[in-house]
Amino acid sequence: MNGPENELSFLRPARQRALAVGVIASVLCLIGAFFNRQQFFHSYLMAYIFWLGIPLGAFGLLMTHHLVGGTWGFVIQRLLESAIRTFPVALLLFLPMLFGIPDLYLWARPEALAHDEILRQKTLYLNIPFFVFRAMVYFAIWISVSHFLTRWSDDQDRAADGALTQRLQHLSGPGLVLYGLTVTFSAIDWVMSLEPRWYSTIYGMIFMVSHGLVALAFVTGVGTVLWNRRPLANVTASWVFQDLGNMLLALVMFWAYLSFSQFLLIWVENLKNETPWYLARMTGGWGVVASVLIIFEFALPFLLLLSRAVKRKAETLCTIAFLIVGIHLVEVFWFVEPALHPGVFSIHWLDFAAPVGIGGLWLSVFLWQLESRALYPFHDPRFVAILDKMSGA
Repeated sequence: MNGPENELSFLRPARQRALAVGVIASVLCLIGAFFNRQQFFHSYLMAYIFWLGIPLGAFGLLMTHHLVGGTWGFVIQRLLESAIRTFPVALLLFLPMLFGIPDLYLWARPEALAHDEILRQKTLYLNIPFFVFRAMVYFAIWISVSHFLTRWSDDQDRAADGALTQRLQHLSGPGLVLYGLTVTFSAIDWVMSLEPRWYSTIYGMIFMVSHGLVALAFVTGVGTVLWNRRPLANVTASWVFQDLGNMLLALVMFWAYLSFSQFLLIWVENLKNETPWYLARMTGGWGVVASVLIIFEFALPFLLLLSRAVKRKAETLCTIAFLIVGIHLVEVFWFVEPALHPGVFSIHWLDFAAPVGIGGLWLSVFLWQLESRALYPFHDPRFVAILDKMSGA
């Protein structure tokens, strides 16, 4: 391989520790399932949606990068590619939820259908065989498109072929359309249908932006660990941090806009089929969680990322990025858990164990993928042009 070699052997102990912690936490979750099956599946769903959001967001960001270019994208491209290469593992981690569909979803319980006309009207879409089929379609699209995105990128490392760049661009256009559709319907299937009488037309877009935000925050945080090492240190400057900080700021604002728009429209309409969703998340302690989201997922990052000095300092940007990642877990918790405990705040030890278990397994695979590849697409003609411009400046 031409160009600087990947020097990420120092990540191997972290990968091994992540795997060990993930296995131990997963065993504890299985033990917890014997004592409280329904709580286990709700905690597992919450943790799964959180960690799946990172490769899904990376999927959208990577295709956007291939369409528009920009130095920011080349700096994090291999981090994004390593994330989307975890989709096969995400599929395996999804399979346990198939055993808990009746525990999670009201529409999958025959006794509920027998006494609810609204649920019976939705059975054409909300039924177990079609639910499983749609999930397999989502994963088939994510895995197949990500396979070509990463394979052609690897081919480009071995041969400086401009045609491969065009292939990536041509795939990314329709890929983004498929991304929007699959993320929207997966959010409806896996999260919104927890409360099948409620609906929102902006729900899928909120998840798309949330996934993009947490993915960008995650790769920015991981990147700051690597940017002080070769080869990243050779081509990374403070203005690259500023570009990533600006993108984080934009996504934070977009997330706040969409979330507030949904709340405002539903609250003003005051319809009995819509407002209960928010009432269940604003009473009994859940309102405190909502306030935490407003402060730490919008207000604080927004104020900090307005500062040019903050965005140009890697350590500070790393702290903000991981704050966003952590608070996103709280957001998913706020979306999922009130469906099981409406109006009464409840937190279970499985709500901690499940994210650690799934996260340890996912992180170990992500780090393994990251170790196995060059950190920069050194043979991408667009990146070569940027390097030439930087060296001539």
